[in-house]
Amino acid sequence: MLVTGFFNAPAIADTKADKERATALRTEAQSLEHGNGIARNPTKAIELYCEAARLGDLEAQYNLGWMYAMGRGTGRDDATAAYFFTMAAKQGDALAERMLRQVGAPLAQAPTCLADPELNDTDGQDIVAKAAPEHRKVMDLVQKLAPEYGVYPRLAMAIIRAESNFNPTAVSPKNAQGLMQLIPETAERFNVKKPFDPEQNIRGGLAYLRWLLAYFEGNIALVAAAYNAGEGTVNRYAGIPPYAETQGYVKRIREIFKREVHPFDAKITLPSPELPRIVATKRQM
Repeated sequence: MLVTGFFNAPAIADTKADKERATALRTEAQSLEHGNGIARNPTKAIELYCEAARLGDLEAQYNLGWMYAMGRGTGRDDATAAYFFTMAAKQGDALAERMLRQVGAPLAQAPTCLADPELNDTDGQDIVAKAAPEHRKVMDLVQKLAPEYGVYPRLAMAIIRAESNFNPTAVSPKNAQGLMQLIPETAERFNVKKPFDPEQNIRGGLAYLRWLLAYFEGNIALVAAAYNAGEGTVNRYAGIPPYAETQGYVKRIREIFKREVHPFDAKITLPSPELPRIVATKRQM
């Protein structure tokens, strides 16, 4: 059964299976938040807590409110904190009610991560439905190849749209080539011999995205910034570089992809050594 939430919140499932999944997600998130037996990863913890919160887990709702209120692993955001505290308070949590007095009014709209996955189409079906006929072959190829690399097709489509607008013969002033605008060094790094071949180019771009997702632990803003300006530049500035082009690029990717984090395979590469500094810098903003 589904019951509707408050404000503009998504529906919340309360089946036995959903409750068990929510508990498992919250337990894993707690381990990632506190580093219980594994490396701390507050970004991933927030993602898992949010899914558990969407499924109605009261403790996950409170923990998320606390993380946003304290700026733990994310920038302090009282309005978002209040939204999650309100979710918990609606279920009768007295501590959440007390916290609401400290953080003020909640967001009017539900945080993006609470959206029903069916409405936040990671396969990009809504993009395909609106696409020009000449772009469909590229999108079909993305939907086929992206899962092989652990990348959501929607993210790859967002990158291709921003980079080349689905033109397989595109060349930038910096000699970035093809659909995913691979510079020669990146093409060589990911074994792309024919950058204007759509499949080879997409495979190279997906391999790079997979690497960036692991390197920045699924943080979409950092991954997008690095795809545009290079991971070294993101490290040097401890976050999104102060370039108008890169900042606009990140905004476009986030508007299309609609999620703040993406699953990643930690076996692909070690995380950026600058991630702790990036998190610390974000807390101070």
